[in-house]
Amino acid sequence: MAGINQPLLALPLSNQRKINQVIRGSADFHPSVWGDYFLTYSSQPKCSNILLVKKNKVLYTYTMQEVDTQDSLEHQQLKEKLKNMLVDATHSSSHKLHLINKIQRLGVSYQFEKEIETSLEHIFKAYDEFDENDLFIVSLRFRLLRQEGYHVSANVFEKFKNSNGKFKESLVNMYNVQAMLSLYEASHLRVHGEQILEEALTFTTSHLESMLPNMTNPLRSQVSEALKQPIHKRLIRLDAQKFISTFEPNGTQDALLLKFAKLDFNLLQKEHQWELGNLTRWWKGLDVPNKFPFARDRLVECYFWALGVYFESKYYLARKFISKLFCITSIIDDIYDIYGTLDELKIFKDAVQRWDASVVNELPEYMRFCYIYLLDAFAEIEKELVDKGESYRVNYARIEMKKLVGAYFDERKWYHDGHNPTFDEYIKLASLSAGYPMLATASLVGMQEDFVTKEVLDWMSSMPLILHASSVMGRLLDDTTGHEFEQQREHIDSAVEIYMKEYGKSKEETVKELLEQVTNAWKDINQECLKPTIFPMPILTRILNLTRALHYIYDDKDSYTHSNTMMKDFITSMLVNPIM
Repeated sequence: MAGINQPLLALPLSNQRKINQVIRGSADFHPSVWGDYFLTYSSQPKCSNILLVKKNKVLYTYTMQEVDTQDSLEHQQLKEKLKNMLVDATHSSSHKLHLINKIQRLGVSYQFEKEIETSLEHIFKAYDEFDENDLFIVSLRFRLLRQEGYHVSANVFEKFKNSNGKFKESLVNMYNVQAMLSLYEASHLRVHGEQILEEALTFTTSHLESMLPNMTNPLRSQVSEALKQPIHKRLIRLDAQKFISTFEPNGTQDALLLKFAKLDFNLLQKEHQWELGNLTRWWKGLDVPNKFPFARDRLVECYFWALGVYFESKYYLARKFISKLFCITSIIDDIYDIYGTLDELKIFKDAVQRWDASVVNELPEYMRFCYIYLLDAFAEIEKELVDKGESYRVNYARIEMKKLVGAYFDERKWYHDGHNPTFDEYIKLASLSAGYPMLATASLVGMQEDFVTKEVLDWMSSMPLILHASSVMGRLLDDTTGHEFEQQREHIDSAVEIYMKEYGKSKEETVKELLEQVTNAWKDINQECLKPTIFPMPILTRILNLTRALHYIYDDKDSYTHSNTMMKDFITSMLVNPIM
């Protein structure tokens, strides 16, 4: 579909804009931190897969970029050695648990999915036979199994309590910090009603915090980071980068693991740089800073978000589509939040409902570009999928986009009409306007997997509990970190203001209670990921990973909007600096 060629005049960034006697708001967002930085990577050869060699009845696949490097050959050789080590390790041994944990923390578990799955299945079947009194091992086994959806009992921790039903104080000493930390990490896999894990979290958090000042690095940093963000809530690539950088190998196996993890991280980073380079070329062609000077220019941050959903090479097409949707949705969000008049916003909403390029001339000029960009992104992915007979998937994402724009309009109309919603009324609409139903559905569209079926997409469109929990969490985290900035301009009250007014709470009490709702939403997500799950785990993982990304983007501050802070460091770690 052809774009629109008439350029808009660049608008001055003042706090109020007056165009044709219409007063328009401005949030004065800072410009892109990255500009064209990643554009040069688009000139690298495309990483198209080729079949290279057959050895021992195993076909090895390499990319064009990998074939040119010795690193890729060494990468494959190390992978085979580590695979054999993982298979050969005794299923019941603590050594296997340690090995799986290291593989996961180093960010390479996706390379050994079948081997890890087989190992954990054996460990699960023998779970009730273990008579282990090592708190570290008991906690690690519990966490590794729960992470993979095995519904193992938390009663294994009863043996670490005293006759009064409290966790033994003898567990608290500087020689037992790793065991305490392991129990702390396990407690974050809890679901509703698991009182022993609630007690474990309180017990370990309190004592780890009190012991922290007396610790030395690297243990002090490890505990401090865990208290801020437990493993279960971390993005795999970011955690891997940090873990690789601080990992101290103990023996030959660890040395091989570390070498493989570094090679894997760097090879994958090159692919991501190439993808982002091509997205930068696409974004530059849209000329967003000039056509939408009121909006956030956040391409790289959107790609970072998409990487949080899936980083594996095989999901390139899906990642490209969702990255573009992140970007375009961000512009639409700013049009509704800041710039458009109510009449214009209604016209745009109606145009999206019709989804027809012929209505473009009915839109205000600045909206035409955005509308065409939206239709083009969907048309592009639909063309990619038509030969595979999967183009029907696109309509599910299209329907969710229509719902999202409708929710944006309803929120703006509330503000225009002076409507003061109740907290429950606000959350019901905000679970749509947070964008996660649309993004979660869209994340499945480009996945080249047989398990993405019509039944899966029908289920996703019904707003299942796991998606509702993630959506509510996204809105509450966004509101508790960004509400003060948003209230500096014309904006509907956030969850914080609405809750304070409705329940007569202070700001501090409100934030505390809303974050408790976030905690409960995590329990819902954990519960929905326990076997037997309604659909394969890779489906649920997309929602889980979207949720994990939230905790980086809205940690203390809206790092998407204010991306010149911690977000810049995250992106530098994942997409700029290779691991040496």
